[in-house]
Amino acid sequence: MSFQRVALVTGGARGIGRAVALGLADPETAVIFTHVHPSSTGAADTLALLQAKAAQAEAQCWAAEDSVAASERLTDIAARYGRLDILVNNAGLTRDGLAVRLSDEDWHAVLEANLFGVFACARAAAKIMMKQRQGRIINLSSIVAFSGNAGQTNYCASKAGIIGLTRSLALELAGRRITVNAVAPGFIDTDMTASLPAKIREHFIERIPAGRFGAPEDVAATVAFLASEAAAYITGQTIHVNGGLYL
Repeated sequence: MSFQRVALVTGGARGIGRAVALGLADPETAVIFTHVHPSSTGAADTLALLQAKAAQAEAQCWAAEDSVAASERLTDIAARYGRLDILVNNAGLTRDGLAVRLSDEDWHAVLEANLFGVFACARAAAKIMMKQRQGRIINLSSIVAFSGNAGQTNYCASKAGIIGLTRSLALELAGRRITVNAVAPGFIDTDMTASLPAKIREHFIERIPAGRFGAPEDVAATVAFLASEAAAYITGQTIHVNGGLYL
């Protein structure tokens, strides 16, 4: 079976990643997403939703920061599907704590997953896309890459690093018709923000000019645009999806 587009979304079992995978899915697009928990019910739910919408859907269990797995899996995807058109680097983790108390382990774990993971997958995708002479790489950063956030020095550093990585890759790959862009969400309604106490949610909402948290679909729509032909002349950019919180 041939496909018009083949997309890979890392960290697609829930939240923003799930919305992005569904936002890219259509009857002519095959969508593969990754997760890291073998018994994840979220991954099963995402797969079922994708199977009802995409030309073909597939879930794979591996960590983006495993560079050997990234290289092997992306090469395999391109071989089986005949191409790889879109890579969305969404996978990541948080291990929060004040800098003076942050362990080396928590620093390295977050930088490894959030920054090296993006690099490992982008490097593997770039090799495929350069041969195709076309492709889209979209990296998920965060509002805190620009504003900072107390208790998240590791996370903020990783997300800021993604901006520099995005710009450099864009310069390296533009000549092969490969665009590389970043999306920086603000406060988005996900499992993480849903667990915040009501008073803290209200405090953040008061700071957002749009008067609400964003929906995962708000981020997914921006990713879908950057993955489309309409965005063919946009590269090296960071699109902020934050309701005006950080202008």
